Amino acid sequence: MRLLTKLKSLVAAAAVVAASVAQAEEPVRIGYSMSLTGLFAQAAPSQVNAFELWKDKVNAAGGLDVAGTKRPVEFVTYDDQSNPANAVRIYEKLIAEDKVDLLAAPWSTPIHLALAPILSRHKFPMVGNTAASVQLREIAPGYIWFPTAVIPDRVGEELAAFMKSKDIKSAAILSNVLPLSQEIKSFLVPALEKHGISISVNENYPPDIKDMTTLLTQVNETAPDAVIVLSYPADSFLFAAQAKELGIKAPFVLSLIGATFGSYQQALGESVNNMVTVGHWSPNQADWPKAKPFFEAYKAKYNEAPDALDSVLAYMSLEILEQAVAKAGLDKEKIREAVSTMTFDTINGPVKFEGVQNSVTPTSFLQIQDGSLELVWPDSVKTKDFRPKTGW
Repeated sequence: MRLLTKLKSLVAAAAVVAASVAQAEEPVRIGYSMSLTGLFAQAAPSQVNAFELWKDKVNAAGGLDVAGTKRPVEFVTYDDQSNPANAVRIYEKLIAEDKVDLLAAPWSTPIHLALAPILSRHKFPMVGNTAASVQLREIAPGYIWFPTAVIPDRVGEELAAFMKSKDIKSAAILSNVLPLSQEIKSFLVPALEKHGISISVNENYPPDIKDMTTLLTQVNETAPDAVIVLSYPADSFLFAAQAKELGIKAPFVLSLIGATFGSYQQALGESVNNMVTVGHWSPNQADWPKAKPFFEAYKAKYNEAPDALDSVLAYMSLEILEQAVAKAGLDKEKIREAVSTMTFDTINGPVKFEGVQNSVTPTSFLQIQDGSLELVWPDSVKTKDFRPKTGW
Protein backbone atom coordinates (compact mmCIF):
# COMPACT_ATOMS: atom_id res chain seq x y z
CA MET A 1 0.00 0.00 0.00
CA ARG A 2 2.81 2.34 0.93
CA LEU A 3 4.58 1.47 -2.31
CA LEU A 4 1.45 2.23 -4.31
CA THR A 5 0.99 5.58 -2.54
CA LYS A 6 4.63 6.45 -3.15
CA LEU A 7 4.30 5.51 -6.82
CA LYS A 8 1.22 7.68 -7.20
CA SER A 9 3.08 10.58 -5.60
CA LEU A 10 5.98 10.14 -8.01
CA VAL A 11 3.63 10.04 -10.99
CA ALA A 12 1.87 13.18 -9.79
CA ALA A 13 5.19 14.94 -9.25
CA ALA A 14 6.34 13.92 -12.72
CA ALA A 15 3.13 15.28 -14.21
CA VAL A 16 3.68 18.61 -12.47
CA VAL A 17 7.27 18.77 -13.75
CA ALA A 18 6.15 17.87 -17.28
CA ALA A 19 3.44 20.52 -17.22
CA SER A 20 5.94 23.06 -15.95
CA VAL A 21 8.42 22.23 -18.72
CA ALA A 22 5.70 22.41 -21.36
CA GLN A 23 4.59 25.78 -20.05
CA ALA A 24 8.18 27.05 -19.99
CA GLU A 25 8.61 26.02 -23.63
CA GLU A 26 5.36 27.61 -24.81
CA PRO A 27 6.27 30.38 -27.25
CA VAL A 28 5.77 34.04 -26.44
CA ARG A 29 3.69 35.32 -29.35
CA ILE A 30 4.44 38.87 -30.49
CA GLY A 31 2.06 40.45 -32.98
CA TYR A 32 2.53 43.32 -35.39
CA SER A 33 1.46 44.66 -38.77
CA MET A 34 3.82 45.94 -41.44
CA SER A 35 3.51 47.98 -44.64
CA LEU A 36 4.56 45.12 -46.90
CA THR A 37 2.59 46.66 -49.78
CA GLY A 38 1.38 50.16 -50.56
CA LEU A 39 3.05 53.56 -50.33
CA PHE A 40 5.51 52.69 -47.54
CA ALA A 41 6.48 49.21 -48.75
CA GLN A 42 10.04 50.23 -49.66
CA ALA A 43 10.73 50.93 -45.98
CA ALA A 44 9.34 47.65 -44.61
CA PRO A 45 12.38 45.36 -45.04
CA SER A 46 14.63 47.48 -42.84
CA GLN A 47 12.20 47.09 -39.95
CA VAL A 48 11.18 43.46 -40.53
CA ASN A 49 14.84 42.44 -40.85
CA ALA A 50 15.65 44.04 -37.51
CA PHE A 51 12.73 42.26 -35.85
CA GLU A 52 13.87 38.91 -37.25
CA LEU A 53 17.48 39.51 -36.19
CA TRP A 54 16.33 40.25 -32.65
CA LYS A 55 14.14 37.12 -32.59
CA ASP A 56 17.03 34.95 -33.81
CA LYS A 57 19.35 36.36 -31.14
CA VAL A 58 16.83 35.84 -28.34
CA ASN A 59 15.93 32.30 -29.40
CA ALA A 60 19.59 31.34 -29.84
CA ALA A 61 20.14 32.38 -26.22
CA GLY A 62 17.39 30.03 -25.03
CA GLY A 63 14.39 32.29 -25.43
CA LEU A 64 12.91 35.46 -24.02
CA ASP A 65 13.46 35.98 -20.29
CA VAL A 66 9.93 36.24 -18.90
CA ALA A 67 10.58 37.25 -15.29
CA GLY A 68 13.17 34.49 -14.93
CA THR A 69 11.74 31.84 -17.28
CA LYS A 70 13.13 31.45 -20.82
CA ARG A 71 10.52 30.98 -23.57
CA PRO A 72 10.97 30.95 -27.35
CA VAL A 73 9.63 33.85 -29.41
CA GLU A 74 7.38 33.66 -32.46
CA PHE A 75 5.81 36.48 -34.50
CA VAL A 76 2.19 36.80 -35.63
CA THR A 77 2.19 39.26 -38.54
CA TYR A 78 -0.10 40.83 -41.17
CA ASP A 79 0.25 43.28 -44.05
CA ASP A 80 -1.47 46.59 -43.29
CA GLN A 81 -0.92 47.77 -46.90
CA SER A 82 0.40 51.14 -45.61
CA ASN A 83 -3.14 51.98 -44.47
CA PRO A 84 -3.78 53.20 -40.88
CA ALA A 85 -7.37 51.92 -40.92
CA ASN A 86 -6.14 48.44 -41.85
CA ALA A 87 -3.57 48.56 -39.07
CA VAL A 88 -6.25 49.46 -36.52
CA ARG A 89 -8.29 46.40 -37.55
CA ILE A 90 -5.22 44.19 -37.45
CA TYR A 91 -4.14 45.24 -33.96
CA GLU A 92 -7.70 44.77 -32.71
CA LYS A 93 -7.51 41.24 -34.12
CA LEU A 94 -4.07 40.59 -32.63
CA ILE A 95 -5.32 41.61 -29.18
CA ALA A 96 -8.89 40.27 -29.16
CA GLU A 97 -8.77 37.22 -31.46
CA ASP A 98 -5.15 36.09 -31.78
CA LYS A 99 -4.58 36.92 -28.11
CA VAL A 100 -0.89 37.62 -28.60
CA ASP A 101 1.26 38.05 -25.52
CA LEU A 102 3.04 41.20 -26.70
CA LEU A 103 2.90 43.75 -29.49
CA ALA A 104 5.63 45.15 -31.74
CA ALA A 105 5.19 48.38 -33.65
CA PRO A 106 4.30 49.01 -37.33
CA TRP A 107 5.97 51.48 -39.72
CA SER A 108 5.19 55.20 -39.99
CA THR A 109 3.87 58.01 -37.86
CA PRO A 110 0.26 57.95 -39.16
CA ILE A 111 -0.15 54.29 -38.24
CA HIS A 112 1.35 54.75 -34.77
CA LEU A 113 -0.99 57.68 -34.12
CA ALA A 114 -3.99 55.66 -35.28
CA LEU A 115 -3.09 52.83 -32.90
CA ALA A 116 -2.60 54.91 -29.74
CA PRO A 117 -6.32 54.94 -28.77
CA ILE A 118 -6.62 51.19 -29.40
CA LEU A 119 -3.70 50.45 -27.10
CA SER A 120 -5.13 52.71 -24.41
CA ARG A 121 -8.60 51.17 -24.65
CA HIS A 122 -7.23 47.63 -24.35
CA LYS A 123 -4.57 48.67 -21.80
CA PHE A 124 -2.01 46.89 -23.96
CA PRO A 125 1.52 48.39 -23.94
CA MET A 126 3.57 48.79 -27.13
CA VAL A 127 7.00 50.34 -27.61
CA GLY A 128 6.85 52.35 -30.83
CA ASN A 129 9.73 52.96 -33.20
CA THR A 130 9.38 54.66 -36.61
CA ALA A 131 7.07 57.48 -35.51
CA ALA A 132 8.13 61.12 -35.39
CA SER A 133 5.76 64.04 -34.86
CA VAL A 134 5.16 66.78 -32.32
CA GLN A 135 1.66 65.26 -32.17
CA LEU A 136 3.20 62.40 -30.19
CA ARG A 137 3.36 64.73 -27.20
CA GLU A 138 -0.42 65.00 -27.26
CA ILE A 139 -0.81 61.28 -26.62
CA ALA A 140 -1.66 60.45 -23.02
CA PRO A 141 1.23 58.58 -21.37
CA GLY A 142 0.66 54.99 -20.45
CA TYR A 143 0.57 52.43 -23.26
CA ILE A 144 2.81 53.67 -26.08
CA TRP A 145 6.34 55.12 -26.11
CA PHE A 146 8.61 56.59 -28.79
CA PRO A 147 12.39 56.03 -28.71
CA THR A 148 13.20 58.25 -31.72
CA ALA A 149 14.93 61.63 -31.42
CA VAL A 150 13.73 62.65 -34.90
CA ILE A 151 11.01 65.00 -33.64
CA PRO A 152 10.18 67.73 -36.20
CA ASP A 153 10.58 70.81 -34.01
CA ARG A 154 13.92 69.56 -32.75
CA VAL A 155 15.03 68.52 -36.25
CA GLY A 156 14.17 71.97 -37.62
CA GLU A 157 16.09 73.85 -34.94
CA GLU A 158 19.09 71.49 -34.85
CA LEU A 159 19.40 71.40 -38.64
CA ALA A 160 19.40 75.19 -38.85
CA ALA A 161 22.02 75.40 -36.08
CA PHE A 162 24.13 72.74 -37.81
CA MET A 163 23.95 74.62 -41.13
CA LYS A 164 24.81 77.91 -39.44
CA SER A 165 27.89 76.32 -37.87
CA LYS A 166 29.07 75.35 -41.39
CA ASP A 167 28.65 78.94 -42.64
CA ILE A 168 25.66 78.16 -44.87
CA LYS A 169 24.15 81.41 -46.17
CA SER A 170 21.34 80.17 -48.44
CA ALA A 171 19.25 77.03 -48.84
CA ALA A 172 16.83 75.45 -51.31
CA ILE A 173 14.07 73.32 -49.78
CA LEU A 174 12.20 70.62 -51.72
CA SER A 175 9.57 68.83 -49.68
CA ASN A 176 7.35 65.80 -50.06
CA VAL A 177 3.76 66.67 -49.11
CA LEU A 178 3.57 63.78 -46.62
CA PRO A 179 3.14 64.76 -42.95
CA LEU A 180 6.66 64.27 -41.55
CA SER A 181 8.26 66.32 -44.33
CA GLN A 182 5.76 69.13 -44.01
CA GLU A 183 5.95 69.18 -40.24
CA ILE A 184 9.75 69.42 -40.27
CA LYS A 185 9.58 72.21 -42.85
CA SER A 186 7.14 74.17 -40.70
CA PHE A 187 9.83 74.36 -37.99
CA LEU A 188 12.87 74.51 -40.29
CA VAL A 189 11.84 77.63 -42.24
CA PRO A 190 11.56 79.94 -39.19
CA ALA A 191 14.72 78.40 -37.69
CA LEU A 192 16.68 79.19 -40.87
CA GLU A 193 15.33 82.72 -40.86
CA LYS A 194 16.34 83.10 -37.21
CA HIS A 195 19.89 82.04 -38.08
CA GLY A 196 20.07 84.43 -41.04
CA ILE A 197 19.97 81.73 -43.73
CA SER A 198 17.98 82.82 -46.78
CA ILE A 199 15.67 80.43 -48.66
CA SER A 200 16.14 80.56 -52.42
CA VAL A 201 13.64 77.79 -53.32
CA ASN A 202 10.74 76.44 -51.28
CA GLU A 203 8.70 73.89 -53.26
CA ASN A 204 6.49 70.89 -52.48
CA TYR A 205 6.06 67.76 -54.59
CA PRO A 206 3.68 64.73 -54.52
CA PRO A 207 4.59 61.40 -52.85
CA ASP A 208 4.51 59.53 -56.16
CA ILE A 209 6.77 61.96 -58.05
CA LYS A 210 8.57 60.34 -60.97
CA ASP A 211 10.65 63.26 -62.28
CA MET A 212 12.32 66.05 -60.30
CA THR A 213 14.04 67.69 -63.27
CA THR A 214 12.01 70.92 -63.18
CA LEU A 215 12.53 71.33 -59.43
CA LEU A 216 16.25 70.61 -59.64
CA THR A 217 16.72 72.98 -62.56
CA GLN A 218 15.15 75.69 -60.41
CA VAL A 219 17.57 74.82 -57.60
CA ASN A 220 20.54 75.03 -59.97
CA GLU A 221 19.48 78.48 -61.14
CA THR A 222 19.65 79.86 -57.59
CA ALA A 223 23.01 78.21 -56.69
CA PRO A 224 22.30 77.76 -52.94
CA ASP A 225 24.87 76.71 -50.34
CA ALA A 226 22.54 73.95 -49.15
CA VAL A 227 19.95 71.70 -50.78
CA ILE A 228 17.48 70.26 -48.25
CA VAL A 229 15.24 67.52 -49.66
CA LEU A 230 12.59 66.49 -47.15
CA SER A 231 12.06 63.17 -48.85
CA TYR A 232 10.65 59.71 -48.19
CA PRO A 233 12.47 56.56 -49.40
CA ALA A 234 11.39 56.43 -53.07
CA ASP A 235 12.02 60.12 -53.73
CA SER A 236 15.36 60.01 -51.88
CA PHE A 237 16.61 57.56 -54.50
CA LEU A 238 15.09 59.63 -57.30
CA PHE A 239 16.61 62.89 -56.04
CA ALA A 240 20.13 61.49 -55.77
CA ALA A 241 20.02 59.97 -59.27
CA GLN A 242 18.70 63.13 -60.91
CA ALA A 243 20.89 65.48 -58.87
CA LYS A 244 23.87 63.63 -60.30
CA GLU A 245 22.50 63.91 -63.85
CA LEU A 246 21.91 67.65 -63.49
CA GLY A 247 25.10 68.37 -61.56
CA ILE A 248 23.58 69.92 -58.44
CA LYS A 249 26.34 71.88 -56.72
CA ALA A 250 26.10 72.65 -53.01
CA PRO A 251 28.48 71.93 -50.13
CA PHE A 252 25.59 70.82 -47.89
CA VAL A 253 23.05 68.34 -49.26
CA LEU A 254 20.48 66.58 -47.07
CA SER A 255 17.94 63.88 -47.92
CA LEU A 256 15.46 63.04 -45.17
CA ILE A 257 14.31 59.38 -45.16
CA GLY A 258 15.98 56.62 -47.17
CA ALA A 259 19.61 57.73 -47.25
CA THR A 260 20.31 55.50 -44.23
CA PHE A 261 19.15 52.35 -46.08
CA GLY A 262 21.88 49.87 -46.98
CA SER A 263 20.34 49.65 -50.46
CA TYR A 264 20.78 53.42 -50.93
CA GLN A 265 24.55 53.23 -51.13
CA GLN A 266 24.39 49.94 -53.01
CA ALA A 267 22.23 51.53 -55.72
CA LEU A 268 23.90 54.95 -55.92
CA GLY A 269 27.50 54.20 -55.02
CA GLU A 270 30.07 56.96 -54.53
CA SER A 271 27.74 59.61 -55.93
CA VAL A 272 26.08 59.92 -52.50
CA ASN A 273 29.35 60.31 -50.62
CA ASN A 274 29.07 63.19 -48.12
CA MET A 275 25.27 63.20 -48.26
CA VAL A 276 23.71 64.30 -44.94
CA THR A 277 20.59 62.69 -43.46
CA VAL A 278 18.67 62.47 -40.19
CA GLY A 279 19.58 59.74 -37.72
CA HIS A 280 20.94 59.36 -34.21
CA TRP A 281 22.97 56.13 -34.46
CA SER A 282 26.27 55.01 -35.91
CA PRO A 283 28.10 51.70 -35.47
CA ASN A 284 31.23 53.76 -34.90
CA GLN A 285 30.08 55.47 -31.68
CA ALA A 286 32.41 53.85 -29.15
CA ASP A 287 30.28 54.96 -26.18
CA TRP A 288 27.55 52.52 -27.31
CA PRO A 289 29.15 49.05 -26.97
CA LYS A 290 26.15 47.25 -28.48
CA ALA A 291 26.23 49.30 -31.70
CA LYS A 292 29.03 47.53 -33.55
CA PRO A 293 27.91 43.96 -32.74
CA PHE A 294 24.41 44.82 -34.00
CA PHE A 295 25.87 46.24 -37.23
CA GLU A 296 28.04 43.16 -37.78
CA ALA A 297 25.24 40.69 -37.02
CA TYR A 298 22.82 42.50 -39.35
CA LYS A 299 25.37 42.62 -42.17
CA ALA A 300 26.23 38.95 -41.71
CA LYS A 301 22.57 37.91 -41.90
CA TYR A 302 21.37 40.20 -44.71
CA ASN A 303 24.57 41.01 -46.63
CA GLU A 304 23.95 44.75 -46.29
CA ALA A 305 24.28 47.40 -43.62
CA PRO A 306 21.25 48.09 -41.42
CA ASP A 307 19.21 51.22 -41.95
CA ALA A 308 20.77 53.55 -39.39
CA LEU A 309 17.35 54.99 -38.57
CA ASP A 310 14.48 52.51 -39.03
CA SER A 311 16.38 49.25 -38.45
CA VAL A 312 17.94 50.73 -35.34
CA LEU A 313 14.65 52.04 -33.98
CA ALA A 314 12.93 48.71 -34.68
CA TYR A 315 15.65 46.77 -32.89
CA MET A 316 15.74 49.26 -29.99
CA SER A 317 11.99 48.93 -29.49
CA LEU A 318 12.34 45.18 -28.96
CA GLU A 319 15.42 45.59 -26.75
CA ILE A 320 13.32 47.86 -24.53
CA LEU A 321 10.41 45.42 -24.51
CA GLU A 322 12.78 42.52 -23.76
CA GLN A 323 14.28 44.26 -20.74
CA ALA A 324 10.84 45.28 -19.45
CA VAL A 325 9.51 41.71 -19.76
CA ALA A 326 12.57 40.34 -17.95
CA LYS A 327 11.51 42.43 -14.96
CA ALA A 328 7.72 42.44 -15.29
CA GLY A 329 6.83 39.17 -17.00
CA LEU A 330 3.82 39.33 -19.32
CA ASP A 331 1.52 41.27 -17.01
CA LYS A 332 0.45 44.30 -19.06
CA GLU A 333 0.29 46.76 -16.18
CA LYS A 334 3.67 45.68 -14.85
CA ILE A 335 5.16 46.10 -18.35
CA ARG A 336 3.63 49.57 -18.54
CA GLU A 337 5.22 50.47 -15.21
CA ALA A 338 8.60 49.02 -16.24
CA VAL A 339 8.78 50.85 -19.57
CA SER A 340 7.68 54.09 -17.93
CA THR A 341 10.33 54.01 -15.19
CA MET A 342 13.37 51.94 -16.25
CA THR A 343 16.53 53.08 -18.03
CA PHE A 344 17.26 50.76 -20.96
CA ASP A 345 20.59 49.63 -22.39
CA THR A 346 20.26 49.67 -26.20
CA ILE A 347 22.34 49.69 -29.38
CA ASN A 348 21.79 53.48 -29.37
CA GLY A 349 23.01 53.89 -25.80
CA PRO A 350 20.81 54.50 -22.75
CA VAL A 351 17.11 55.26 -23.22
CA LYS A 352 14.68 56.55 -20.61
CA PHE A 353 11.20 57.88 -21.20
CA GLU A 354 9.61 61.04 -19.89
CA GLY A 355 5.95 60.61 -20.70
CA VAL A 356 5.87 59.06 -24.16
CA GLN A 357 9.23 60.34 -25.42
CA ASN A 358 12.85 59.26 -25.14
CA SER A 359 14.48 61.93 -22.98
CA VAL A 360 18.13 60.87 -23.43
CA THR A 361 19.05 60.46 -27.12
CA PRO A 362 19.96 63.77 -28.82
CA THR A 363 18.54 64.86 -32.17
CA SER A 364 21.43 64.20 -34.53
CA PHE A 365 22.56 64.11 -38.15
CA LEU A 366 24.50 61.53 -40.10
CA GLN A 367 26.75 61.83 -43.12
CA ILE A 368 27.77 59.14 -45.58
CA GLN A 369 31.57 59.17 -45.55
CA ASP A 370 33.38 56.66 -47.79
CA GLY A 371 30.70 54.03 -47.36
CA SER A 372 30.22 54.52 -43.62
CA LEU A 373 27.48 56.39 -41.77
CA GLU A 374 29.07 58.83 -39.33
CA LEU A 375 27.44 61.08 -36.76
CA VAL A 376 28.49 64.65 -37.56
CA TRP A 377 26.14 66.66 -35.30
CA PRO A 378 25.96 67.43 -32.41
CA ASP A 379 29.50 67.41 -31.00
CA SER A 380 28.37 65.39 -27.96
CA VAL A 381 27.93 62.23 -30.06
CA LYS A 382 29.75 62.87 -33.33
CA THR A 383 32.05 60.19 -34.71
CA LYS A 384 33.57 62.29 -37.53
CA ASP A 385 33.77 65.91 -38.61
CA PHE A 386 31.40 67.14 -41.33
CA ARG A 387 32.78 67.14 -44.87
CA PRO A 388 31.44 69.44 -47.65
CA LYS A 389 29.90 67.68 -50.64
CA THR A 390 32.15 68.43 -53.62
CA GLY A 391 30.36 66.50 -56.36
CA TRP A 392 28.49 63.38 -57.44
